[in-house]
Amino acid sequence: MRFSLLLFIFLISLSAKSQQVKVLDRETNFPINNVTIYNDNRDLVVYTNKYGIADLSAFKESDVISFNHLSYIEYEILKRELIVIDFVVYLSNRAEQLDEVVLSASRGKETRSRVAETIAITSREEIRRMAPQTSADLLANLPGIKVQKTQMGGGSPVIRGMEANRVLLVVDGVRMNNAIYRTGHLQSSITVAPTVLERTEIIYGPSSVIYGSDALGGVINYFTKTPEINSENNFKTSIFSRYSSANNEKAIHLDVEASFKKWASFTAISYSDFGDLKMGENRNHGFDNWGKIFQYSNNTDSFYNPNGLVNPNPDVQKNTGYNQLDLLQKFYVPLSKKTDIAFNFQYSTSSDIPNFDNLAEVADGKLRYAEAYYGPQNRFLASSSLHFNPDYSWLEKGSLIFAFQQIEESRVERRMNSLDRFYRTENVDVYSLNGDFSVPLNEAKNRNLSYGFELSHNDVSSEAIGKELAVSGNEITGFVNDFIIQSRYPDGGSDYSSAALYTNYRQNINSKSTLNTGIRFTATFLKALWVDDTFITLPDMAIYSDNKAVSATVGYVHKPSVNWQINTLVSSGFRSPNIDDIGKIRYKSGQVTVPNIYLKPEYVYNAELGLMRYFNNKKFLLSANAYYMLLHHYIARGAFEINGQNTLVYDGETATTMANINNKNAYIAGGTFGFQGTLANHFKTNGSITYTKGKSYDTKMPLSSIPPLFGNLEVSYSQNKFITSLNYRFNAAKKYSDYNLEEGIDNIEQTPFDAATNSYYGTPKWSTLNLNTNYQVSDKVSISFRIDNIFDVHYKEFASSISASGRNYVGSLLLKL
Repeated sequence: MRFSLLLFIFLISLSAKSQQVKVLDRETNFPINNVTIYNDNRDLVVYTNKYGIADLSAFKESDVISFNHLSYIEYEILKRELIVIDFVVYLSNRAEQLDEVVLSASRGKETRSRVAETIAITSREEIRRMAPQTSADLLANLPGIKVQKTQMGGGSPVIRGMEANRVLLVVDGVRMNNAIYRTGHLQSSITVAPTVLERTEIIYGPSSVIYGSDALGGVINYFTKTPEINSENNFKTSIFSRYSSANNEKAIHLDVEASFKKWASFTAISYSDFGDLKMGENRNHGFDNWGKIFQYSNNTDSFYNPNGLVNPNPDVQKNTGYNQLDLLQKFYVPLSKKTDIAFNFQYSTSSDIPNFDNLAEVADGKLRYAEAYYGPQNRFLASSSLHFNPDYSWLEKGSLIFAFQQIEESRVERRMNSLDRFYRTENVDVYSLNGDFSVPLNEAKNRNLSYGFELSHNDVSSEAIGKELAVSGNEITGFVNDFIIQSRYPDGGSDYSSAALYTNYRQNINSKSTLNTGIRFTATFLKALWVDDTFITLPDMAIYSDNKAVSATVGYVHKPSVNWQINTLVSSGFRSPNIDDIGKIRYKSGQVTVPNIYLKPEYVYNAELGLMRYFNNKKFLLSANAYYMLLHHYIARGAFEINGQNTLVYDGETATTMANINNKNAYIAGGTFGFQGTLANHFKTNGSITYTKGKSYDTKMPLSSIPPLFGNLEVSYSQNKFITSLNYRFNAAKKYSDYNLEEGIDNIEQTPFDAATNSYYGTPKWSTLNLNTNYQVSDKVSISFRIDNIFDVHYKEFASSISASGRNYVGSLLLKL
């Protein structure tokens, strides 16, 4: 009797154990948490716990069970066949197979094989392996993107010869571009911490059908981590820290994911502190003093010094350090099987960020500025996104995103030997509502219609005041009086609104061909009021502008065989002038930009061809694309008279007046060749090379923001828990004659001065070699060590004011608790 009872208990426990499955990473053998497991009907869903284990007792033996995780390739198996593999399922990392899922091309999930646009995807694992200091540094590692830096606290991505307000930044489906995103160089890409990113997607070329105005050079999509529900109460904590030697960076990141059956939460805090950046000492370019900082200002908000100080080490770029804090809070709540809602709160702030461009400026051997810095760069985002799958005949699934953003920018300047300090502050409130919907038009779901709308409103305030300092010795004791100065934007307030409708149609013509088409109508409205006319009197102090545009795209994807894909695309895009384009007043290098109330939209017409060739079961990819873009009525800075005068006095300086004006036609053409994938067992590689050329048809001048030839090559080796990679980055020279000297955007004055020709040289060529090593100690601990710029080469990125980092030792630690 006792034996029978023991046997019965043993059989029951064995049966219970046989209902459990364990899911492991094929490469590391570590358990995978939060794998979604479901049957064909999806009426049964369970999740793996932190040990990678899930209970399958509710499933039938005849069920086909799917194992799904965003970072891994989906796996299917009959339940009764699990016994053959000992109830252990191994998932392969999605990065191994390159026919990825794209989220941004149509604002919904789509496979790369059905998308005509050129797209680059970076996963959370790749971002962690790179461990970039900022999101701008992350973008600089992606194919076809060049990042300009005016100071260390910034980074302006250039895509296909376009940057700033011609490139659209999107975070979690909400556009970051606002009414004061400027032409030239924009440093806002760093306000999203790379440590909270789940993935990034880059769409290259005009994408105005889906994203509207500003999406000319491309779209940068940031996707932050979204929490997932779990059938068991589950808490996951990650701690990440990093140190970099070149700027004495100390970074710490903490995140907590709380998963419950009916809701989930993700909380993240990221803090980085950067010291002054040291440039490379190996001057292969032959210019001994280029970029060196021989003197610097030690003036502060409370300390006065009428003279600059000698820099004891000119390779250290004084006045470049700053710190930044980023907070993220997300809630996810499934309201039903077909409806869920997510709440997203983001806040980014910084210390004062030195304007290195101005602080390093020297006139007659002396520093021009005693103080020049950006006040804390503050960005707040609150959004709610509702996702639903009603399965109607006219709507299978859709989403609504309502968002509010609040942005504050400020600038403080004071000339050397002057007691007059200038304060300028801008605040932007942005309200937006996006609706995106889709429906298959047949049962096979190979004919899909998507449609949607976008509404946005920007409210801009701009204030300016001058204060005369009261000084006692070296101490600033207060202010003597206030005085009027010119505000950066209309001082009476301004607003900018847009409304748009779009539709997009995607059809598999046959098993080898897919047609993509789309059209969008957008209307924009701008109002601005200038009150103070002390310095500038406009023909009309109150302006109203409304513009309308239709943009369209036609793409065709042809797959002659399973391993070949040919993409052709014809698309149009537009950019409606914003407050910065029309109403900005700004001084730089003897020129002052003044408002042009007659400015009109600019348009882009694009044609491109892309080729993709897969190898080894889509584990290796060769790709190439070439494009030609015609710019019509393109906006560029040019000489401009206001009230019949071509000069005016600005902050005590007589300056030549410039303005954004519409030109006739120009072109940008170029292409990128790339490759990525597995070479052999344990060896992977990736690389790209990008060429861009741009010129005006009417002025015959080169266009601004056109980088020289650039690219990278990387080879990596992985064995179980160990990954090491060697990366080579290169940049060709850009000659003085290839610069647009009228606009001044490309900072020719930041290139070496050639005494032999009595002119600036242009950007010298450069290359760097970099080593990156990662080791996963356990499923909870991983460490990495990196050496950037191994040979300590001195260089500047194209159009940048600050010299790039010299040899940089980087160490990081990731703990999962």
